[in-house]
Amino acid sequence: MVQNHNSHYSQIRILSFIFLIIISPALFAATNSDNTVAGELFIEPPTLISLGFEWYIEGDDNRNAEVVLSYRKTGERNWQEGLPLLRIQNERSVYDLTLDYTAPNMFAGSIFYLEPNTDYEARFNLHDPDGVTGNAERTITVKTRAEPEAFSGGRVLHVYPLDHTGPEEQPAFHGLLQAYYMAGLGGDWSRASAQRVKPGDTLLVHAGIYKEFDRRNYTHEIDSGYTTCCGTTWDGTYYLTAKASEDMPITIKAAGDGEVIFDGADNNVLFNMMGSSWHLFDGLTFRNTNIAIEAGIKNIIGAEGIMVKHSRFEDVATAIHSDWSGSRKFYIADNVMIGRRPNELMGWYNIPPWNEDPDFEEKRLLDSYYAVSIYGAGHVIAYNKVTGFHDALDHATYGMPDGYPNIPRDRMPVSIDIYGNDVSNLDDNCFEADGSMHNMRVFDNRCFNVAVGGMSPQPVFGGPVYFIRNVVYHSPYGPVKIHADPAGILYYHNTYIGEVRQITPASNLHFRNNLIFGQERQPSTLAIRTYTNYSSSDYNGFYVNPDTDVAFSWHSPPREINADFESPLVERNYATFESYQQGSGQDANSVLLDYGDFVNAQMPVLDDPTRLYDTEEVDLRLRRGSDAIDAGVVLPNINDGFNGRAPDIGAYEYGAEIPHYGPRPRN
Repeated sequence: MVQNHNSHYSQIRILSFIFLIIISPALFAATNSDNTVAGELFIEPPTLISLGFEWYIEGDDNRNAEVVLSYRKTGERNWQEGLPLLRIQNERSVYDLTLDYTAPNMFAGSIFYLEPNTDYEARFNLHDPDGVTGNAERTITVKTRAEPEAFSGGRVLHVYPLDHTGPEEQPAFHGLLQAYYMAGLGGDWSRASAQRVKPGDTLLVHAGIYKEFDRRNYTHEIDSGYTTCCGTTWDGTYYLTAKASEDMPITIKAAGDGEVIFDGADNNVLFNMMGSSWHLFDGLTFRNTNIAIEAGIKNIIGAEGIMVKHSRFEDVATAIHSDWSGSRKFYIADNVMIGRRPNELMGWYNIPPWNEDPDFEEKRLLDSYYAVSIYGAGHVIAYNKVTGFHDALDHATYGMPDGYPNIPRDRMPVSIDIYGNDVSNLDDNCFEADGSMHNMRVFDNRCFNVAVGGMSPQPVFGGPVYFIRNVVYHSPYGPVKIHADPAGILYYHNTYIGEVRQITPASNLHFRNNLIFGQERQPSTLAIRTYTNYSSSDYNGFYVNPDTDVAFSWHSPPREINADFESPLVERNYATFESYQQGSGQDANSVLLDYGDFVNAQMPVLDDPTRLYDTEEVDLRLRRGSDAIDAGVVLPNINDGFNGRAPDIGAYEYGAEIPHYGPRPRN
């Protein structure tokens, strides 16, 4: 009986198999998890010079699919090659009780160095040797953003200081709030007025200091002796709540007849923009306040389209802040931001050399936090000069994205540009990509004098985060701080003076065409810990610290395993560059260099860690004859137009002009 029973079910299994092969080939193909099923392609919010994309898939378990990207201006004949999209495959980011994120099965990537306000076509070709189900070729058209300007067809309202006397252009108002609202009253009446401003209006602010006589006075227009008429409420904050549009912003702009200073009189928040949208600040000075512009609080409310350009922030704890996930399309460019930190390099972390200072416990305390910290999508932070803060320019450390795993698209932190900035004298980080998901782009920046870690992906959810052509010099703790299990980090063409080390492992991590120079503060010049054996490094240039027992390390899962996020990593340490190349399989085409390969750069002085180096005394361009010249690999859209046989290694191509850092002259 048992034999007959088994025979009966064996016949059923055979018939079922025949059905799957002959009757239902499509169903059989769907069970082959190595082929790729093409899903939805998303266009992220464009920036001025970059575009970001996400293409979701199913299958491709063996990770041999790829997406080839090309692009052109609409109307042009020839296509240009872009970087291939990054393959993302379920990488995990876990940290303490705060993070437990698994990336989707997808591709993501960017196009760089485009022209503002221009239509482009982007073409995507999905290839898989195991086959592709669905539409494997997509072509889309998308337009980059224009640089924000005041609307030319709107009203112009002239704003003068509260105590102004003399001729005035009409319509004229005393104090910003009298122009912004129908009346700028104090006391109980401070919240009573309706808005005067409309989308497209320009509030042209004339020279002077805009500061309360004494914001503690309870009074309004009936008390002319102690009036706060037309000023702020008792807390000294300008609450601006009007809604405008990207095409017709509300502009608050210096009139050009002298410096316009908004002085917070040592208050907490100078401008609260959390209920507003599409405001442009242009040519103003903000000073003497903790937070100059507050634009959003996590899980509460925030603003869209806050734009600040050609302005100055001084004596502030924070210049611009928003960690509201709905923040979109901020533009922060060509500003000067000066924090309250003393004129010496001092880290906050309780490690040498900082804790060897007898006044360390006092000096480590925060007096300025970050110049800019924002969260959201489509932001641009460009050509700013920043000095004297804990951090310079950050994407906010937010935690898990809202709604995970079903994150609304308008709450995804994606498509953000940080470029052309010049920063110095920081306790912690130059630039943070923390909490971003896809297409965070940090490129063409310069950072001198940073204590605890130059560039931070802490964490990154899937990626890619691009660190491209950045320069970091005098960073005692190192130019890179990798923490909280980030995934999808691409380091291309950077010049990093200092050892690259990690606090926690990363995954899907790739280095190409970088200069990484030891400064004798850590044993290893490159010490990688990765959960994924598809992390990679090649075509780099290294200066190896002398007399070290471990010059390089590459810790990863057993080589036969593609990825492992649970088991201990296999530790692999190498005393020499040659043994590292042979034993790890990494950096086969990389070279050894020394400080003589630069035009004029020495190792930062070890016994004077608080010293601030001036950018004029260090020249990190390559010296003629350096082995870094023509030693890189072609990265389309990144090093197009290189000189010689191949691209050079590092941030600066030999013979090319150094990028512009910091504020640009006004047109």
